[in-house]
Formats: sequence, structure tokens, C-alpha cells
Amino acid sequence: MSTTQPLRVLVVDDEQPALDELVYQLGKDERVGSIDGCDSAPEALRVLRDTEVDVVFLDVAMPGLDGLELASVLSRFKQPPQVVFVTAHTEHAVDAFDLHAVDYLLKPVREDRLREAVRRVTEVGAAPPSEDSIPVELGGVTRFVQRSEVRYVEAQGDYARLHTASGSHLVRLPLSSLEQRWSEHGFLRIHRSLLIALHHVDEVRVEDGRCTVLVGGTVLQASRRHAPELRELLRLHRQGAS
Repeated sequence: MSTTQPLRVLVVDDEQPALDELVYQLGKDERVGSIDGCDSAPEALRVLRDTEVDVVFLDVAMPGLDGLELASVLSRFKQPPQVVFVTAHTEHAVDAFDLHAVDYLLKPVREDRLREAVRRVTEVGAAPPSEDSIPVELGGVTRFVQRSEVRYVEAQGDYARLHTASGSHLVRLPLSSLEQRWSEHGFLRIHRSLLIALHHVDEVRVEDGRCTVLVGGTVLQASRRHAPELRELLRLHRQGAS
């Protein structure tokens, strides 16, 4: 998506005051061109049938077809619009991740967060097409961490902890789910509780039959079973990057 073209926006919310407020706030953003508003998913689908839209700001809890179900329908479009969820509930953030949402805003929506969401939408075309993001909670605010920021992932029961250069984030996803989704993007399981990003590996050491990797200054232990695959994939990965 070109950042020079004004955004064509559709807002969907079954509560009229919330719909009107979001339309008003978006109308003040110079990056936004046209704005349509709908109070139901069926009405939104009728609008989308006749109108090209860049992004849908979508409430989650709606009667009938809810926001998550509508987003799933939109993902099957030949050229699906970007989706930003706007909701009063935090528990749907993982579902938003699975549906490749650009952002996840909590009501009442602050003006600075809305502008940040618009920025993310306008920059989506500059990101790698396969780039994933995952929602994390920081002080009661949900933000998205890009897959490329993640150095390694550590299993913690049914949860996973993402480690980045700026810190770590606990997410409500099992390590196996991230392994399945990210393995084709250079992530490798080196231990039953560790998933690493090969492009963040600084060093591999083999001493006394033990294999360790250095990732962002952290030494991680690879299991004996995964060590040969780690060395081979790292070699291939570096050949491909050279």
C-alpha cells in the first residue's frame, strides 16, 4: 500500500456512539481520506461488495456475525483489506494474531493509539509480505511485536515468552504453535523448551559433545537430538544470506 494515497476506511461497530466517535477521530487524521460507517457485519459486507477499502476498524462483540468471524471472511477476499480490531476486551488478542490483524485497540480508544494504528496501516506495504506480528500486554496496553524482532522463544507451560532486544513478553500461545507458524521463516526448535531465530544467532559452540548457541548475548543449550539439524540449517541459512 502506498503511504502517499489517503486511506479508504470502513468502521464497523454495532454501538452508534462508539461508531460516531471513531469516525470523528479518524476524520481528523490527515492520512485518512474517505470513511464509511456500518453498524453490523452484513452491512459491512454489502459496502465492501461495492466499495474498495484499505482498512476496516472492526468491533469484536457484535450480534450475529461478530468481528472475528467477519475478519475471517475478509481474509478470504482476493485482495483483503487490513484489519484493526477495536474492542473493550483483551481476551481476543490471540485470535487477532491468528487473523493477521494490523493492530488491536482497546476502548475507550486514545487519540495517540489511534494515530499509531493508522501509521501501522500505512506502513504495512513496506513490511515483508510474510511478516507476522503477535499481540503482547504491556501495562494494560496491547501492542504488537514483529516476528523479526524476536530472537528466541522460551516455553513456559502452556505459554511462551518472546525474547527481543528490548525485553521479554509472555504470550498465551504454546511454543509448538509458534514453531509450526514460524519454522519456514528461519525459526528452529533446538530444545523442547526453546525456539530460536537463526538470523539472530551470533555463535555456535560444540564442547565435550554439548552444543550451545549465542543469541543476542544469551547462551542457550541445544539438545543432542537437535544439534546436528541446528548446525546444518545454520550453515544453509548463512549461505543463503551471503
